[in-house]
Amino acid sequence: MLSREAYQEKLSAQLDFWRAKIDQLEGQARKADADARIRYNEQLEDLKAKQSAAEARLEELKTAGDDAWKDLRGGLEDAWRKMDDSTDSAVKRFKQ
Repeated sequence: MLSREAYQEKLSAQLDFWRAKIDQLEGQARKADADARIRYNEQLEDLKAKQSAAEARLEELKTAGDDAWKDLRGGLEDAWRKMDDSTDSAVKRFKQ
C-alpha cells in the first residue's frame, strides 16, 4: 500500500493529467461546428464538475487525520474512477 504522501502525489499527478486533457478537449470544441460545440461543451461541463469533486475529495484527504485518511480512500477512489471513465468517454466522443 502506498504511503499517504505517495498516494496524494499520485492523485495530484492524475488531476494534472485530467486538467491537460480537458484543456485539449476545450481546444477541439472551439474548432467544432456550432451543433457539435454545444454537445462538447455539455460534456466538458460534466467533466469539470467531476474534476472539482475529485479535487475536493483530495483536499479532504490532505486535511484528514492519520486514521481517517484510510477511510476516505474508498470514496476518493470512487470519485477518481468516475472521473477517469468520464474523461475516456469524452475523448472517444470528441474523436467521432
